[in-house]
Amino acid sequence: MNRENNSRAQMRVGYGWDSHEFKSGVPLKIGGVELPHPKGLGGHSDGDVLLHAITDAMLGAVAAPDIGTLFSPSDPAWKGADSAVFIEEALGRVRAAGYAIRNVDSTLILAQPKITDYAEQIREQIAELLGVAVSAISVKAKTPEGMGTQNAAIAHAIVLVEKSRQSRPRRRKRSKSSP
Repeated sequence: MNRENNSRAQMRVGYGWDSHEFKSGVPLKIGGVELPHPKGLGGHSDGDVLLHAITDAMLGAVAAPDIGTLFSPSDPAWKGADSAVFIEEALGRVRAAGYAIRNVDSTLILAQPKITDYAEQIREQIAELLGVAVSAISVKAKTPEGMGTQNAAIAHAIVLVEKSRQSRPRRRKRSKSSP
C-alpha cells in the first residue's frame, strides 16, 4: 500500500497506555469518574490513567502527536487539569482527520479499588465524552498479581476509528458507453 492509500484508509486502530502511582491527598479519578478511595493517582494533571490511555490511542489512530507532546508535564498550564480536556483535543484531531470513533476497548490493572462496582458509570462517562453509544465502550479490570505494581494503576486502550461518512470519497457513477 502506498502512502496516499494508507492516508485514506477506511479504518484505523490506535493503542495507548498510561500508569501512575497512588498518592495521598488527591482524589482518585478513573475514566472521568471520581471514585471513593483513600489515595488518588499522582500526575501533572488529574492523573486519570484511563483517559490518558484513551487519549493516546485516539491520537495514535490518526498519527497525531502523543499526549506528552501536546500537553507537556513540564507546562504549568496542565497542572491539575481535568483529563477530559485531553480527550476533547484528541477527539477534535480525530474528527479533523476525517474519522469517527467506532469503539474503545480498555483494560485497567490495579489492586484497589475494585472497578466492578464503577465500570458501568465509567463506560457511560467515556461514551458521553466521545459522543458514542455506551455499547461502544469496554472497560475491564485486572489485578496485578505478582507484578510488583500494588501501588500503581495502569491502563491500556485500543480505539477503532472509521472514515466518517462526510469525508469518504464518493464513487463516481459509471456511465454506460454508447456503441
